[in-house]
Amino acid sequence: MRGKTYLVGGAVRDGLLGLPVQERDWVVVGATPEAMRAAGFRQVDPDFPVFLHPESGEEYALARREFKTGAGYRGFRTEAGPEVTLRQDLARRDLTINAMARGPDGDLIDPFDGEIDLREGLLRHVSPAFVEDPVRLLRVARFAACLGEYGFRVAHSTHRLMKQMVQDGAIAELQAPRIARELGKALGCRQAWRFFEVLHACQGLRELLPGLAEGMKSGHGGSEANPELAALRTASQQSADPDIRLAALLLSLPDPLETLQSRLGLSRRVARWLRTGRSLWGRLQDAGNMQAAELESLLSAMGAWRDNGEFEVLLMLFRAQPDAPEAVARLEELRLAAAAVDIDVLRREGFQGAALGRAITAARCAAIAASGA
Repeated sequence: MRGKTYLVGGAVRDGLLGLPVQERDWVVVGATPEAMRAAGFRQVDPDFPVFLHPESGEEYALARREFKTGAGYRGFRTEAGPEVTLRQDLARRDLTINAMARGPDGDLIDPFDGEIDLREGLLRHVSPAFVEDPVRLLRVARFAACLGEYGFRVAHSTHRLMKQMVQDGAIAELQAPRIARELGKALGCRQAWRFFEVLHACQGLRELLPGLAEGMKSGHGGSEANPELAALRTASQQSADPDIRLAALLLSLPDPLETLQSRLGLSRRVARWLRTGRSLWGRLQDAGNMQAAELESLLSAMGAWRDNGEFEVLLMLFRAQPDAPEAVARLEELRLAAAAVDIDVLRREGFQGAALGRAITAARCAAIAASGA
């Protein structure tokens, strides 16, 4: 394969930060698709110059430049070929910290001062062309979430561009699958709530999640006082699962579930947790005054008698809410008491069919009552 190969993007950035490198991406300058295929590389998409290494499986992309041709993140024309330079390839990237490369000799190639921005903790755009891709709104917010613990913040100049993008309708151009992808990555970060703070600061959150934005409208960020982001913070301490964190955030929002599904591309299990959790949230408010039979019914609706993890997830979501009623703290204790009922004993006593079901429920109610409910 002719051409020079450069390590680019996140691997260079994370290496300079001293973070583990999760994956490596490469750019090949001076090569053609034919030369790549002849060297054993497999082209991922016949219309796009990205290839998989025959042994490592890592991505090798031909150096390319892009030209805006239409709306949205798909409205680009891409040119790739041996005449495209490394600088031209790096210039099309979103942030300076992602526009660095290492050459075959290991030397850092940094035409846009990304290393300086790394030291200063700045998320700064590479060029005015930043505004051409609406996904970059989400990417900047995601990097703020993932690098926030290291003191990174959005540069003022980039923040101004993001506000202008929102005013020009960039949020409406985003499709649910791409939103779900960036949101999922952000929710896997240790400061996931910063994703929403950054979008709120550039006024994009009111279009993406109006119910959340409404509760934050009085502050710049405002996660400390906002109950939904407080729930996200709590859930993040309990679980690294992005789906659980998202469900905790969305549980008490006023936005209809159908709207959230179409806008955010929710996974099936998040939609299921929200559907069940929202239907039970009102009942939970009165859980402290419930009789044993009502509590058994509530636990049953939470999936307490099924060994599929649903009960544990719903309980985590409820506990994460800052306004959760005190009775929520006792649900696990009540479940353990009721689950101790020995169904085999009831069978030996002659119960079967529907009668067995009623006997199990009665025994569980008695166990709940005995526990002091």
